[in-house]
Amino acid sequence: MGILRSVTVGVVGLIVTLTGTVVLSSGTPQGCGSTTVDAQKVAAAGEVAGYKGDQLVNASLIMNAATSAGLPTQAQVIGVMTAMGESSLRNLDHGDEGQGVTNPDGSPTQSVGLFQQQPWWGSLADRMDPTKAAGFFFARLAQLPGWETMQPTLAIHEIQGNADPYHYAPFFDPATKIVQTLGGLTPSGSCGSVSGNAQALALELVKSMDDGRLVGSVPDHMKEIRWIAEGKTVPDCGVDTRILQILVLVVREFQNVGVSDINRKCTGQIEGAGTASSHYKDGGGHAVDFYRLDGNGLTGADGQSLRVIALLDPVMPEGSHVGQSSCRAAAGVTVKLTHWTEFDDSCTHLHIDFGGSDAPLLAG
Repeated sequence: MGILRSVTVGVVGLIVTLTGTVVLSSGTPQGCGSTTVDAQKVAAAGEVAGYKGDQLVNASLIMNAATSAGLPTQAQVIGVMTAMGESSLRNLDHGDEGQGVTNPDGSPTQSVGLFQQQPWWGSLADRMDPTKAAGFFFARLAQLPGWETMQPTLAIHEIQGNADPYHYAPFFDPATKIVQTLGGLTPSGSCGSVSGNAQALALELVKSMDDGRLVGSVPDHMKEIRWIAEGKTVPDCGVDTRILQILVLVVREFQNVGVSDINRKCTGQIEGAGTASSHYKDGGGHAVDFYRLDGNGLTGADGQSLRVIALLDPVMPEGSHVGQSSCRAAAGVTVKLTHWTEFDDSCTHLHIDFGGSDAPLLAG
């Protein structure tokens, strides 16, 4: 089955609830990585969410620091909202006095800069350099386990140690607006498009395979993609164009992607739902199983799995499915999906399929 249509992806609204707490909220830009801000866009932005001039310049420097650190748009929002809560996006040369810490002359130290960082973060010059100060912040964010699925204000609290862990919550919406505006994103958080041509998609994926970023398992289904890239039609070894589109989106989002299953009819696998599986029926290749992302094994309820679901939620058509609902239920995680539905599956991977749907991916 080939759905020959390109699709623009915008991530706008998956809500994930973890034991009653919203951890990925509507409007959070996710997916496709973060963008480098064009200084001309900052100059032309005027006022955004009540911030302007040097405040927006500082926001752009924070965003670019996240991009340089290889972090997604979600991190840009977290960085900007942190600086809003600490300094109103102004590079202050003064702040709160450090507790029990003094300068060499005996005078009390002060927190300074966009993030109001104390001397243990770095030299005064570095803390007053917006890019370096943001780099300090993102280095710690990247090492915070599970930051992607935490409430942003709680993730920030773990790094900044503010007395009130919810101090930063009011800045989520304005930070999101600034990141969307300065990043050149549409209000839907559009982050690019993928081709509707199967061979073009396969060629992009083959490059990722050759770079070691996309890997298979046993049996290895990567050959199915290589054949498409080479223009070959191998009986019972085709891959739904929409599966190729999903693979491209996920590979663009993560540094390393592991795929365990695509077309089981091609490899002769009779497992799981057997010949009724979307991996097998109707020629096979209408499903994909991800087993590892950025070095982490997947359960369908972990942070990386939730990022994939958030990335794909706006574009999945009616009749498509995501597995591992029982795994999320056991972990206290609830996802509210826009068009597709979920079903029970084993907690060793993340399954996505197009089931009985002939519809293309939805435009973002």
